[in-house]
Amino acid sequence: QVQLQESGGGSVQSGGSLKLSCAASGDTRCMAWFRQAPGKEREGVAAIDSDGDTTYADSVKGRFTISVDNAKKTLYLQMNTLKPEDTAMYYCAADPVVPLDYGLRPGEYKFRGQGTQVTVSS
Repeated sequence: QVQLQESGGGSVQSGGSLKLSCAASGDTRCMAWFRQAPGKEREGVAAIDSDGDTTYADSVKGRFTISVDNAKKTLYLQMNTLKPEDTAMYYCAADPVVPLDYGLRPGEYKFRGQGTQVTVSS
């Protein structure tokens, strides 16, 4: 069984930075960050596979960086130059096998954390 716990969310002003963490247990070879704003569908933000290859949504490329510390079994999302439209609940997700081409599809992951809120004010 995989367990995921996010942390690091908060409120920042536009242009600011936050770093999210996701502490994991179990088989988490493929991991990703998703977000969901009120009234909107969940969308993939960034994903990383077991080889360390990454993929990003166009809306966050150049601003967000996904990384993983395998020794600590912790997934990170460094978010820079935040915009009000980045405001959402952010979730980490994990699965033993997810091809990176499908890495931003929420339905590909069996396990998901409870989420951490990110609010960006203008």
